[in-house]
Amino acid sequence: MKRRLFIKRSGFCGLALTIVPSSLLLQDTKYSIEELMGKTEIELYGDGINLRKEAHDAFVVMKKAALADGIEMKIVSSYRSFDRQAVIFERKYLKYTDDDGMEPLDAIDKIIEYSTIPGTSRHHWGTDIDLIDGRPKVDGDVLVPSKFETGGPFEQFKLWMDENSKKYNYYLVYTDDSKRRGFKYEPWHYSYAPLSIPMLKSFRLKNIMKQLEKEDFLGSDHLTTEFVKTYIEDNILDINPELL
Repeated sequence: MKRRLFIKRSGFCGLALTIVPSSLLLQDTKYSIEELMGKTEIELYGDGINLRKEAHDAFVVMKKAALADGIEMKIVSSYRSFDRQAVIFERKYLKYTDDDGMEPLDAIDKIIEYSTIPGTSRHHWGTDIDLIDGRPKVDGDVLVPSKFETGGPFEQFKLWMDENSKKYNYYLVYTDDSKRRGFKYEPWHYSYAPLSIPMLKSFRLKNIMKQLEKEDFLGSDHLTTEFVKTYIEDNILDINPELL
């Protein structure tokens, strides 16, 4: 049985124009939609790092500097393909709908507190990383905001990154700004700005809804034009303004 009718067709064709400044539409882009959606192979560098060359080199320098200050920088996640993101999304969708008995849209709302719809993750670009300090022994999930706060195992890591990460062109993506919408605060998610800024601009030039309409993953048949429009505006674009 076909499990996919991604979006109600009415109204999706003009979405890109409603969220992209006209000046951006005049710019050329060197990034294909397949590349931006994690659907084609890209050249990645570093054993256990898996970033584009420029982002990799900057990370290596930053990691060395952190180590000199007693911080053992550890990557929890970096590049993810479309298929990998789909596995994450579908696993959570099944948990929330089957195990927890949530309605599909409620489950999707829960998923996108921290996880992206497949094809829209910044982790597809080879520019973004989830980081922790590898020294402390931590039980359970390490990517929990409270563990980066005062008294938490990653307090010193967070203080070091606040002071130093921008020297290496790494910027926090989802800040703790109370006015920010979309994904919740992620004190572990950093982006290499010299590459990710132009990649986001390229991504905004694409008709994202038209592309997502072609995909097939659990829960996609419950999404609507208005839902995806809000998701793009809040989750994809309402980020650290230094990365726009």
